[in-house]
Amino acid sequence: MTNRVYCDEEEFVNENFQNTTFKKGEYEYCIFKNCNFNGVNLATVSFLECEFLDCDFSNANITNTQFNQVQFDACKMMGLNFDACNPFLLSFSFSHSTIDFSSFYNLKLKNTNFESCSLKEVDFTNGDFSSSYFTDCNLQGAIFENSNLEKCDFRSAKNFNIHPTQNQIAKAVFASDNLVGLLNSFNIKIE
Repeated sequence: MTNRVYCDEEEFVNENFQNTTFKKGEYEYCIFKNCNFNGVNLATVSFLECEFLDCDFSNANITNTQFNQVQFDACKMMGLNFDACNPFLLSFSFSHSTIDFSSFYNLKLKNTNFESCSLKEVDFTNGDFSSSYFTDCNLQGAIFENSNLEKCDFRSAKNFNIHPTQNQIAKAVFASDNLVGLLNSFNIKIE
């Protein structure tokens, strides 16, 4: 059995975890700046109230990884299967990050904040994102199917395609100039 580490309030700067072994364990209140987790195995690692700034997580293995109140800012997170994470107390916020080609399938992520993110081709199917914010986000090709989007804020989101009868959208907020994203599925012409 491998030894698990416990880190509390530590700061990791300019670490390339592709070249070194990332120590499995629990990380609480830690800050990671400009770190490379690209393709790294983070399975079973626990992150509690950690901040990730300008980090690359693309294609990392996050199977059974615990993210509790974690913030990602200016991170590259392409191709991640968030649906494989440990669902217990799963919560995060994202700002100025690229999360393209990732999956949030079947997750309950109420009150999640996505700010100025690229969410191209992201799968939100069967998820509960009620009361979440998609501020200045690009949702080109994102999949919303049987998703709970009640009370979500899409006012400044762009390129989304949300079918109103296949998703719960009661009390969601949209801007008048982005309503086309709700009407595309009806094959009507808007001028």
